[in-house]
Amino acid sequence: MAGYLDYLRDEKRYSAHTVSAARNDLQQFAEYCAAAHVARLEQIDAHLIRDWLGRQRRAGREPASLHRYLSTLRGWFRHLLREQRVAANPATAVRAPKLVRKLPATVDADTLGAALDHDSADDDLAVRDRAIIELFYSAGLRLAELQQLDVDVFDERQPSFTVRGKGSKERVAVLGGKARIALAAWLKLRPNHAAAGENALFVGRRGTRLSRATIAVRVRDWARRNALGVHLHPHRLRHAFATHMLENSHDLRAVQEMLGHAHLSTTQIYTHLDWKHLAKVYDDSHPRARRKSAPVKAGK
Repeated sequence: MAGYLDYLRDEKRYSAHTVSAARNDLQQFAEYCAAAHVARLEQIDAHLIRDWLGRQRRAGREPASLHRYLSTLRGWFRHLLREQRVAANPATAVRAPKLVRKLPATVDADTLGAALDHDSADDDLAVRDRAIIELFYSAGLRLAELQQLDVDVFDERQPSFTVRGKGSKERVAVLGGKARIALAAWLKLRPNHAAAGENALFVGRRGTRLSRATIAVRVRDWARRNALGVHLHPHRLRHAFATHMLENSHDLRAVQEMLGHAHLSTTQIYTHLDWKHLAKVYDDSHPRARRKSAPVKAGK
């Protein structure tokens, strides 16, 4: 198990969060195997894995969690195959549970824009929090991506910067004009708060890098302070970015690149365009919708 986790961290360059999740999954499976008196790798078969997943399902685990458990086991056994420690991958014979992809909640563009425009940001940390919100919304960043940003990745003369996403894959993110203004305001204040030698873009009262949990709390509190009327969290801002970009550009491929999605199918969950847009596309495109039928004369 340790060798596989090292592989994820050192070769695949997965985030600490992803490696920790894989460790927890494998530890749970190892505990189940121990209780079932399974001590050798060759004793693990598809039936055993199905039984474990069934127990997890009956314990109330969500389909998404079951998917992750199975994915972790498949990855682990692929690694064991490469190491020639097993003869087959039993997890590939197990069908993944049906996964219903829930549409993430979003926030109205006008509501969010008005809250940002009227945010007083009356102290240094409020200026920081506003920059965090603007950066999430302007660039569509994941929480881990924003938390890991260092101050030296930004050049005030450039409207873009490089972000390291999942699997340490780099992409270029773009900053809108208002986000650049908010970020510049924080960068002027940051030297008064950052500890010596601290390179993090966003720091807390102790001068060190903000944790993911703290950033999530600051986003939530910002929404409350500005009476946004919704439960706001970092992924909701990322979803708002994707939704509003798609509604205005209708360019799924471009939004995929901006979000850093490896597969277009992942981006498609954001395509809940409203009925008015769909109706307009139909009216503008369908030949029978564009032509007005001649009125039927009486008696014919």
